[in-house]
Amino acid sequence: MEESSKASDPTNAEQRILELCAQNPDGVSDTMLQQDMPQINAQQRLAALNRLLSLGKLDLLKSPQLGIVYRLKDNLDINSALSSTGDVDEKLVFSIIKESGNKGIWIRDISIKTNVKSTALNKTLKSLETKKLIKSVQSVNANKKKVYMLYDLEPDRSITGGAWYSGKEFESEFVEILNEQCYHFLVQRKEQMDEKFANDPVMRKTSSFVSSKEIRDYIKNLGISRVDLSTEDIETILNTLVFDGKCERSVMTKQNEQIGLYRAVNSVLDPKKGSNLIRLPCGICPLIDNCYIDSIINPQQCVYMKEWLDF
Repeated sequence: MEESSKASDPTNAEQRILELCAQNPDGVSDTMLQQDMPQINAQQRLAALNRLLSLGKLDLLKSPQLGIVYRLKDNLDINSALSSTGDVDEKLVFSIIKESGNKGIWIRDISIKTNVKSTALNKTLKSLETKKLIKSVQSVNANKKKVYMLYDLEPDRSITGGAWYSGKEFESEFVEILNEQCYHFLVQRKEQMDEKFANDPVMRKTSSFVSSKEIRDYIKNLGISRVDLSTEDIETILNTLVFDGKCERSVMTKQNEQIGLYRAVNSVLDPKKGSNLIRLPCGICPLIDNCYIDSIINPQQCVYMKEWLDF
């Protein structure tokens, strides 16, 4: 069964569990985890939980209302670190940053929500960073703009730019290479199916479709990426090919899960010469209004039309 990379990746499962625990300080039950991550089976969920417990990131507790729950172990350390100072500003700022999740919050918004003055706020943020309770992350969306979030959270893709950014630089060359390799894979599949089902146009078309997961595995095996690309990342690249008219997209539903399928198509536009329709001489001829059959100027004797047809 094909599953999304994001669902089956143990690292993503562990990260999501940590995020849920951060959003629920009293802990989360296995039922809550199952409802939030239905794509992850019981074995994968248990493996992720056991790893987080072994790393000391979670505590296993018993709640009167929820039964067995998992709670961030760091919560105990956080409360201890905050209460040891007795600083009201630290507790207030920390709670605001915690609410922002993995998208973080800008210092100006923290100031507005807490009403803490600029000098005191900078001092508070530095103190929380020193204690490794929060961290600042540079946003790719705005120059010199930092957002603050809890120390253990992985920043959202909208903040880091995902796989397409190195620091704040957009990796245009890397994106172009991925674009070429994805298209090459789709063309190869189409040629293989054209040859295999030469007398069956329906099978030629349906068999030339490839799932985004299969393309992701192909790119991974090539070893051209230094980062672990998700199926979502590959679909971003494939969608650019769709917009360029180089491939088409379809969707297959399997066990309540939508799977993206792609196949190469013959582009209407030649990227080097342009469309034949665009190059039709009639489109730019100044005498087109006087051109008709039985006229001195007519399409049968048009030298430009003859050159175009002989091209």
